[in-house]
Amino acid sequence: MFFQFWESNRPWTKKAVTEKPAPAPRSGPHGVQIVNTGPDHSFILDEDALEELLLREDIKDRSAVVISVAGAFRKGKSFLLDFFLRYMQHKYGAGGGGGEWLGSEDDPLVGFSWRGGSERDTTGILMWSEIFKATLEDGEKVAIILLDTQGAFDSESTVRDCATVFALSTMLSSVQIYNLSQNIQEDDLQHLQLFTEYGRLALEDGGRTPFQRLQFVVRDWSFPYEAPYGVQGGQTILQRRLKVSEKQHPELQSLRKHITSCFAEIACFLMPHPGLKVATSPDFDGRLHDIEPEFKRSLQQLVPMLLAPSNLVPKQINGQRVRSKELLHYFKSYMNIYRGNELPEPKSMLVATAEANNLTAVAEAREVYTTLMEEICGGARPYLQAQLLEAEHARIRDKALHAFRAKRKMGGDDFSRAYCDQLTQDLEDQFLQFRAHNESKNIFKAARTPSVLFAIALVFYVLSGILGLVGLYPLANLCNLTMGVALLTLALWAYIRYSGEMRELGVTIDESASWLWDNVMKPVYQAGIEKGMEHAAAAAAERAMGPSAPNANGKHKHL
Repeated sequence: MFFQFWESNRPWTKKAVTEKPAPAPRSGPHGVQIVNTGPDHSFILDEDALEELLLREDIKDRSAVVISVAGAFRKGKSFLLDFFLRYMQHKYGAGGGGGEWLGSEDDPLVGFSWRGGSERDTTGILMWSEIFKATLEDGEKVAIILLDTQGAFDSESTVRDCATVFALSTMLSSVQIYNLSQNIQEDDLQHLQLFTEYGRLALEDGGRTPFQRLQFVVRDWSFPYEAPYGVQGGQTILQRRLKVSEKQHPELQSLRKHITSCFAEIACFLMPHPGLKVATSPDFDGRLHDIEPEFKRSLQQLVPMLLAPSNLVPKQINGQRVRSKELLHYFKSYMNIYRGNELPEPKSMLVATAEANNLTAVAEAREVYTTLMEEICGGARPYLQAQLLEAEHARIRDKALHAFRAKRKMGGDDFSRAYCDQLTQDLEDQFLQFRAHNESKNIFKAARTPSVLFAIALVFYVLSGILGLVGLYPLANLCNLTMGVALLTLALWAYIRYSGEMRELGVTIDESASWLWDNVMKPVYQAGIEKGMEHAAAAAAERAMGPSAPNANGKHKHL
């Protein structure tokens, strides 16, 4: 196929590439490497960096708007993204949106790392550290996330690498910008078909469009006499390229039907060439006065079309909006697919989506359980009787399981059953922690060890006195020794509790005291109570019989 042709035409020797040294830590906004390129053409997710970005208190509960740019390398993806950043910093930043967002003609372009030349600059996937906050027209609060991706088909990347990066960015973004040069060609559509094969399988399983918006951006469009720059010309070219006719080969028809069925919306925008100085000058740093006016006018149309509040597209999976903290689960789940050496089947991506979807439901159900149990027996709540705690646990567990089942999930009931069973087990394990914490508030149970030790000392003190009175001095001395050991153990236990040292010995003392209470003292205590209750019951019954009269034998007879 076309990939074999592409591989066969690669140069026999790879040109040595001098990678840029790792940048020094930056305090201001910058691109954060969330997916790194590892050895043997593998990709590694930096979970710590991703959690730091997505789990911020002011971000995590907002719906995510994820805009990603993907395409061939050295076609100006990072360069375009930095104009996106300039718009968002102007529109959603501290400036408040006054004036022209393109800025001064003499301001260099800063943001994601970019440079001229023929060698690649971006590797893996980068996320901009400044996540912008906005409010949609319906009042929904969103977090705008920008992703910059490694260019496809450079001399260092395999076909699997290209497919991995493109598929990841498409699966995670709400708007996938497909950055092309000069035209929409057949090989561009074939690449897109491979990268979105997951969408076809997802449609067969769930009947839903798997991806949201695909935005073609055709750079350096040289035929404005056929189709003008901008949205109108882009729509004209898009209709021509994706048109299905009876004269086409069935394979070409299938390709176009597949692409249109995978995205809820497909659009195209044609852009002119930015100018020779941009393309050829090694000193170009993004200043507007070096860019052709026609290109700047196109930017003023394209960028607001994607980033204005009325045009933002929140990320949705399975028809539900995804919050920033939930996006973390999808990142992890999708990345797990690519840990093997072979490019996974697109069906594996469907399974990964269903897995992440179920994990999100599990996390929400667990949060429901934890919140409600904290209200019942949390740190500030007093001790609750064990039977009542068990009943509350059963009630709240059922409520959490209902929250899990009520959330719409991909994969079907059979797929979700395993997660439901695991959730049930997790809630039971969590209950053990709540029960232990609740028991620690029981002051009588906390006083069991000193009570047992003191009772032992008291009993043997009394026995020692009695044995001494009857002259059994050896036994009396043994009782005194036992009493002394009990008192010393009590003092040692108090020191351990106060100082926190020798904790293992303290646990042993507590366990020994509990064993003595459960197997010796408690049975004796219960036997005494039961015998006392029997005598009390007999006396009450005798009193209830009333006065009695003497019988023939001189005994009193109850009347």
